[in-house]
Amino acid sequence: MPAAVIRGRMRPRRPDEQHRVASPLELLFDLTFVVAVAAAAAELAHGLADGHHEIAGFLQVFFTIWWAWMNFTWFASAYDTDDVPYRLLTMLQMGGVLVLAAGVPAAATDADFRLVTLGYLMMRGGQIVQWVRAAVENPEERRTAVRNAVGISVLQVGWLIRLATGETTTLTFVCLAVLELTVPWWAQRRRDTGWHPHHIAERYSLFTIILLGESVLAVSNAVRATELSGSLVVVAAGGLVLLFGLWWLYFLHPAGHGLERHRSQSYLWGYGHFGLFAALAALGAGLEVAVEQTSHHLPISDRTVGYAVAVPAALFVALLWGVTRTILSRPTLRLSTSVAGVVLIGLAPLLAPYGGVPVVVVLVAAVVVLVVAVTQVQEAASSPGTTSPHS
Repeated sequence: MPAAVIRGRMRPRRPDEQHRVASPLELLFDLTFVVAVAAAAAELAHGLADGHHEIAGFLQVFFTIWWAWMNFTWFASAYDTDDVPYRLLTMLQMGGVLVLAAGVPAAATDADFRLVTLGYLMMRGGQIVQWVRAAVENPEERRTAVRNAVGISVLQVGWLIRLATGETTTLTFVCLAVLELTVPWWAQRRRDTGWHPHHIAERYSLFTIILLGESVLAVSNAVRATELSGSLVVVAAGGLVLLFGLWWLYFLHPAGHGLERHRSQSYLWGYGHFGLFAALAALGAGLEVAVEQTSHHLPISDRTVGYAVAVPAALFVALLWGVTRTILSRPTLRLSTSVAGVVLIGLAPLLAPYGGVPVVVVLVAAVVVLVVAVTQVQEAASSPGTTSPHS
C-alpha cells in the first residue's frame, strides 16, 4: 500500500469507479466494531442466562454501534481521500468505538450510559469534522455536506441533554434515534452523495461476516469453558450448521448490481440491515446461552433458551426477504419459503420439554438448511442451464 498523501482535496469519488473494494483502513476500522459487538452480545447473553429481559437495552446499544458504522461506511464510499487528516479522524472514531464498548457493561447492569454516550459522541464528532471538510473543499456538494454536519451536531447536543438530565428512558432514545435516521434523508434529498454501489455491498457483506464470526466465537468460548459431552457437541454442531445456512442465504445474491439499478431504494435496503445485523448478534448470544444451558442448568426453561435461538433466526429469514425485495426484481427468498421457514423455526422451541435444547438447535438448523435447499432448487428452476446463482 502506498504512503498516505499528507493532504489531499476531499472530492467525491466516482460511483462507477472500476474495481472499488474496501480499503485496509476500512478493514482496520471494522476490527474495533468486533469488540463493540462482542461486548453488546455478551451482556445480552448474561441477561438471558440470568432470566432477565435485556432486549431493549441491547437494541439501544447495538443501534449506536450500527449507526456509527453505517455513517462512516457511506461517507467513506463517497469521500475516502485516504490522506493524513482522513486517517487521523478515522482513528478518533475507532477510539470512540472502543470507549463505547468499555461502557456497555455499566449501561447493561446499572443503566449508566456515560461511557456509551462519550464513545458515541467521539465517533459522531469525527464524522462531523469530515462533513465540514467536505463542505469546505467541495463547493458543488456543499449544501449536502453542511446539512449533514449541522444535523449530526444538533442531535449530539440532544444526546448530551438526555444524559445530563437523567432522562435515559427508552422513549427518549427512540425519539433521538428516529431523528438520527432522518438526517441523511433530509441532507441528501436534493443531491445524493456519490457512494459506490458495489463498494457498499461489499462493506455490508464484511459486517455480516463479522457478526457471523462473533457467533462462532461465542459458541467456541462457551464450549471451551465447560466439560465436553455428547449434548454439547450436538448444540455446537447444530449452531455451526445454522450459521452456515444463514451465511449461504445472505450471499446467495450479491447486492451490488441491485443497488446500482435501484439507488433510490438504498435507504430501505441500508436501514433494513439494522434488523438483520441485530438478529445475527442476538443469535450469537442465544447460542452461547444454549451451550451454557446444556452444560449446566440455568434459572430459565429449555423452551426460553430455545426461543433465544429461534427468534433471531426467524427474524433473519423474514427480514432477508424484505431487505432484498427492495433492490432485487426477484428477492433472495420467495415469500412462501420465507413464511414457511419462519413458522417452522417458531414451532421448534415447543419441543424443548421433550428433547431439550439440543433438539431445538438441531431443528432450527434443519429448517434453515431446508430453506437453503428449497431456494437453490427454485433458483435452478428459474434459471435453466445454470449451476450457480453467481454464474
